[in-house]
Amino acid sequence: MLAAIRGDAAEAALLTRAAAQVREHAIASDADLGPFLEVPPLADAERDRQVHQRLQHMYDAGAWVLMESAIADLPADLRWLFESGAVTIEQLGALHHTLGATTAADLAGAAERQAIRTVPGLDANAEYAIAAALFDLRAAIPRIPLGRAVTMVEPVLAQLRATAGIDWATPAGSLRRGQDTVGDVEIVAAAADPSAAIDEISQMPGVARVLHRSERRLYLWVDRVQFGVRFPAPALAGAALLHLTGSYAHLNALRAVARERGGLLTSEGYRPAGSPSMIAASEEDIYAAIGLPFIPPEIRQGDREVEAAVNGTLPPLVRRGDIRGDLHMHSLWSDGRDSIEAMVATCRTLGYEYCAITDHSPHSAASRNLSIADVTRQAAEIADVREKYADIIVLHGCEVDILPDGRLDLPDRVLERLDIVLASLHERAGQTPDQLQRRYDAAMQHPLVNLITHPTNRLLPHREGYDLDYDRLFQTAVETGTILEIDGAPAHLDMDGALARRAIAAGVTLSIDSDCHRAEHLDRQMHLGVTTARRGWVEARHVVNTRPIAAIRDLVARKRGR
Repeated sequence: MLAAIRGDAAEAALLTRAAAQVREHAIASDADLGPFLEVPPLADAERDRQVHQRLQHMYDAGAWVLMESAIADLPADLRWLFESGAVTIEQLGALHHTLGATTAADLAGAAERQAIRTVPGLDANAEYAIAAALFDLRAAIPRIPLGRAVTMVEPVLAQLRATAGIDWATPAGSLRRGQDTVGDVEIVAAAADPSAAIDEISQMPGVARVLHRSERRLYLWVDRVQFGVRFPAPALAGAALLHLTGSYAHLNALRAVARERGGLLTSEGYRPAGSPSMIAASEEDIYAAIGLPFIPPEIRQGDREVEAAVNGTLPPLVRRGDIRGDLHMHSLWSDGRDSIEAMVATCRTLGYEYCAITDHSPHSAASRNLSIADVTRQAAEIADVREKYADIIVLHGCEVDILPDGRLDLPDRVLERLDIVLASLHERAGQTPDQLQRRYDAAMQHPLVNLITHPTNRLLPHREGYDLDYDRLFQTAVETGTILEIDGAPAHLDMDGALARRAIAAGVTLSIDSDCHRAEHLDRQMHLGVTTARRGWVEARHVVNTRPIAAIRDLVARKRGR
């Protein structure tokens, strides 16, 4: 049964034959199995030898050990559902065989349709138990940082998009919504016939084992993480993408609007009032049929975004293409891995109008730091790079640590020579929230400080951010004309979407930066920063580096003139 769930037809057939042998010879325990195995299989009976080998394996290892191993190889959501106690192995097999369920999203959709109670061996009580278990199911599954998930899907997406027969492919789940940590690394790929793609993806480098394979689904174990790909037919792919993207709260709110308007929204698509057919080919078609504009996946959190869509007040979220420059990156002068020229050259290829080189100050915990003398030498190198790349503005900046007493890590006579000054805290612990808050206040009130980087100083997935009075932080930023950053480094994504939304409500000007240490990651980390900003309902008008360089220089000059 477990082999069948994984899509391993040969293994399932072998175990079925083994079970038939066990029943035929009335084997009820190891005491019965031992003597049976002492009789060698027939020399010319290949099928009998395979069964004998499998039963010998069960006898040597212990049947329950093998059962635990088989359970561990199931798709994660099915494994966790079984371990929650909501279903037996037999019921799990029936759910998969009858409904094709492999994920929590499948189970939630089946419960919503009241389809689970129709499965042989289950009833309405079992359906209620499974639905109740789903609330805790996702919380029990290990999560990985968004940046790691993005890195994992990129080669698979590239392979899918290059494979004949794939109409389109895009991430789904919490990955598509841009959550800081991801529990469901999943892709939806529309295809009439996905067999070639399934073969190619299952054989890609890095695939440790296949957890499930069927006609339109593939679940793999890659780098200690479950990775799923769904292959719906093109006419149904939009409904699959909407359903698998979630969130549950968003889908529930969307279903409520659909019901109010006489329609029915399920995991299979949207059926308008009086229509016999489902609308399912694209998300845009489904939202339009309900009478709503397309809702960006990053804000599908059940946080009044459906209400905003109904009222026509969805904001135009910032896009990657709105970004005109990157104000936070590191080079070989501190803990970067590439030269200033390499960073600037890559920024040119990304189409930026400007970039800022902002290496660490002397007391930073980075592996290398700028000394006062280094600032002068670095200025000379930047001058050379400016001469070579005249079509991009290169700002000379520094990420300056805010010292425990609130002073900055470089003297004013050095800072005033810079084009832009970023200030930051890097300590993990050692001071109270009030002391940390006073350090931020002192830095923002300094006329030479233009931007506070990664304000909460969290490190994903292990270190929580500072427990500060962020409303006070936002107020001080507004009063002093200080920019607050959304940092796109995978370990930061700081501020997160929720804080960014509060910040723009308070009138704070934001920047979205890569905080990059390698030229090859500049684009990826800017994308992560933009995704995080979109989760906070941030618009281009809220972001300083969507503006031309003259606006950046004006902000710096105005604060210095205070």
